[in-house]
Amino acid sequence: MLNFLYDIPTKVYFGEGEIKHLGEALKEYGKRVLLVYGGGSIKRTGIYDRVTACLKEAGLFWAECGGVEPNPRIETVRRGIALCKKEQIDVVLAVGGGSSIDCAKVIAAGANSAYDAWELVKDKTKIESVLPVIAVLTLAATGSEMDAGAVISNPETMEKLGVANPGMAPKYAFMDPTYTYSVSPFQTAAGTADIMSHTIESYFQKETGNDLTDTFAEGILKTCVKYGPIAVAEPKNYTARANLMWAGSWAINNLLKYGKGNGWSCHPMEHELSAYYDMTHGLGLAILTPHWMRYILSEETLDRFVSFGVEVFGIDRTLPKMEIAHRGIDALAAFFRSLGLVSTLKEAGVGEEHLEAMAEHAAKLMKNPYVALSKEDILKIYRAAL
Repeated sequence: MLNFLYDIPTKVYFGEGEIKHLGEALKEYGKRVLLVYGGGSIKRTGIYDRVTACLKEAGLFWAECGGVEPNPRIETVRRGIALCKKEQIDVVLAVGGGSSIDCAKVIAAGANSAYDAWELVKDKTKIESVLPVIAVLTLAATGSEMDAGAVISNPETMEKLGVANPGMAPKYAFMDPTYTYSVSPFQTAAGTADIMSHTIESYFQKETGNDLTDTFAEGILKTCVKYGPIAVAEPKNYTARANLMWAGSWAINNLLKYGKGNGWSCHPMEHELSAYYDMTHGLGLAILTPHWMRYILSEETLDRFVSFGVEVFGIDRTLPKMEIAHRGIDALAAFFRSLGLVSTLKEAGVGEEHLEAMAEHAAKLMKNPYVALSKEDILKIYRAAL
């Protein structure tokens, strides 16, 4: 187990009706708020009215930056930064899923900066100060409500890049499972795959001897396997929505990284899919992850796959190790299909035209992964997933 510093700073109000504390949380940081949200679903569901009622009751000024894209774009970040500077914003309030929260984080990082927003994304050392961010979560998936990272797309350069800064971690997260009742079956399924992928990325690391953290990860994965199908079939099942929402936060708030390395594999590969095809992130991860697993399975990685198959999917531990490993991978792929997600890139609208460029860029972004992958290795995984 590696040394680590435990630091998960976000305060969480979890449960139905906890939005009542939003006004007092915002007032800790100022009186002028930038409200960041997506395509308008929060208005259709009434969440926008609940949030703005809290702002009015607290006597707060707010400006709005709506229309954040599912893969948030740098031009939207720039628009939000301009609003912050014009309106002298004190605190940024994100209402939505990971896209809105990620966008809000980089807006907050750029509000007091002389650098262009894309420069901050490409070079996190240029981030000097960050406005406070508060998140109201409406989609269980990315875990952005409780971590310090963000992922932003630049359509002009065909890049989707991550950036992190401790100041970008939300000060508060408001997590009401009822706010996810209106999430579609597809987005629920994709969100479940996203949560599982975050967990798998941390579970499959080189370091050994971290049994407690591995058990945390296995618990999160089993929670998704249990409650993902229920949430898809019963959108207003509070227990299922609550468990997925809480699992999403703990999958990526650093808990699963403590004592381990931090080299991820599937995310750099999927970010290329989102950059070129504007694909839903969780769907891309659901397609790629089983193919990545099959590609890296070897005698060296076998024991980790055996633990995965036995502990997560209950495969008979008395079977030959390699059989357990293959059954575990097959069970994961079958689980994603059972949620209604397609299992090939072609079904998701991806062809061969950009695979070379995608593989080359993904290889450059992959830092200390579980198993080293070259451009050629990544290209083979993409082609296997077609």
